This record gives sequence, structure tokens and C-alpha cells, in this order.
Amino acid sequence: MVVLNKIYTRTGDDGSTALGTGERRKKYDLRVAAYGTIDEANAAIGVARLHTVHDGELDAALARIQNDLFDVGADLCTPGKGKGPEGARLTVTDKQVEWLETEIDRFNAALQPLRSFVLPGGSPASAHLHLARTICRRAERLIAELKDQDDSKERPGESVSSEVLKYVNRLSDFLFVASRYANSRGAGDVLWKPGENR
Repeated sequence: MVVLNKIYTRTGDDGSTALGTGERRKKYDLRVAAYGTIDEANAAIGVARLHTVHDGELDAALARIQNDLFDVGADLCTPGKGKGPEGARLTVTDKQVEWLETEIDRFNAALQPLRSFVLPGGSPASAHLHLARTICRRAERLIAELKDQDDSKERPGESVSSEVLKYVNRLSDFLFVASRYANSRGAGDVLWKPGENR
């Protein structure tokens, strides 16, 4: 369990931060950027939840995702097969990925098929979920790059679990479906009209 008695430590004043293993890295390190972007996505979901509180099912799913995103961050901040200070390494599981897939299917079943791309907007909840989706996609790109570094042996020992990459990929899909669901089950979607303003 994490215990935070003191919020500032001054250890980051030199531009470095500690990974879950205790190793110090620059704050612009790709691994730090990856889990930092996951944190950003989590914050965006928190803002979206200010507007989903009236929808118990959607809000409960988002609450679970926020908790799971801390698991994603814990997995990412511990490179290789290293363990955290307290022992076992926390990793994302296939079960968490499968739950997301089930939720995507469940919420998507209530939506009409799309006939065009969706523009972010329509309602505050939907717009914030779209923002969270785009942040999640950015995190996915960083995680994929980190994984490729390890695969190419540019920086061996940087391994990223396949479950993390799958989870973040499914999460962006979930957030897209959730953004439509939050728009009156898709009825309030703002659709792209190709070439309309030429």
C-alpha cells in the first residue's frame, strides 16, 4: 500500500523522478511520459464524470476504469521484470482487457450504427470523453514506441507488457463508445459533413 505523509520531497528538483523500482529517470524519459499521459487521461475521465453522475451504469464503468488506470501506471513505472519496493510487480491482466471489451459491446448495443465520423461535442459529458479518448490515444502511441525500443534492443529491459498496450487500445475504443452513449445514446452526436464548407 502507498503511504504519502509528505507531498514534496525535493528529490525531483534536478529534473529526475523515481520509477517503481527506485531507479531515477529524467522527467522527459519516454517511460515517464507514457505513464504521465495515462495520468492525464485519468484526470480527463474525472472531469467527464462530473457530467455522467446522473447515469449510474456509465459512471460506474468510468469509476472502475479510473482505478484500473492506476494499475496501468503501476505496470508502466516498473520496467522489465523488476519489483516494486514492497515486492510483487503490479501488472495489467487479460481479465481487465476482457472486461473493457464486454463494456464496449454492452454500451455499443444501445447505439445506432454510424453513417459518418463523429465530431467531439453534443454534450459536456461527450466532449470530455472525446478529450479523454484523444489523450488515451497519445498514451498508446508513447507506449507503443517504448515497446518498440525494447523490441529493437535500443534500450533492453524496457519491456512493456502486451496487456498494457491492449488495455489502452481498448480503452480508447470504450471512450469513443461512451462519448456517443453520453450523447443521448448517439441521438445527440454531431456528425462530420465532408466538404461542407468548401
